[in-house]
Amino acid sequence: MTAPQFTDYENRTRHTFQAMMWALSYPGQTFELLNGQLEAYRDIADSLLDLETSFYCEDSDLLESLHQTGARELSPDRAAYHFYPTLDTVQLPTVKMASIGTLTYPDQAATLIIGCKLGQGGQTLKLAGPGIPPTATQKIQVRDIPVAFWELREQAIRYPRGWDILLIDNQTIVGLPRTTRIAMEE
Repeated sequence: MTAPQFTDYENRTRHTFQAMMWALSYPGQTFELLNGQLEAYRDIADSLLDLETSFYCEDSDLLESLHQTGARELSPDRAAYHFYPTLDTVQLPTVKMASIGTLTYPDQAATLIIGCKLGQGGQTLKLAGPGIPPTATQKIQVRDIPVAFWELREQAIRYPRGWDILLIDNQTIVGLPRTTRIAMEE
């Protein structure tokens, strides 16, 4: 017996979902998406959003694609997924409103999907926690995210409460779950 073949859409969303899952399972490691730039955010939206989920986004180019998923657009304090293709200091008060969940329902915390540049230059982040071998030094370099964001994240993380973060650089994705401890290097 043969199994039915996946459509292009099913292949793309399946690949994207697996990349997100592995990125959050192995913080700081890079995983590849099939598409880059705006298409990567659309693939993530198609993988995560449906009639029972919600999102927040200020980017007008991406907003139309997010609406096509059938998900509800909600205020930043109520949305399950926040999309920030670019993040600057002006948006930090909005990010601060993102839900960190409760002790009873930590799964109600928001997931932040943030565009940035990964690799050479920028802020060096030293990572530790589940998914990172204790004997390994896991570091990533991130540009185009304000240093104040990392301080805001530090204040928001009160495990099991806190945000899960997906960093997107073109076709590359890196996950930073709330369990990851981050130390900024000078």
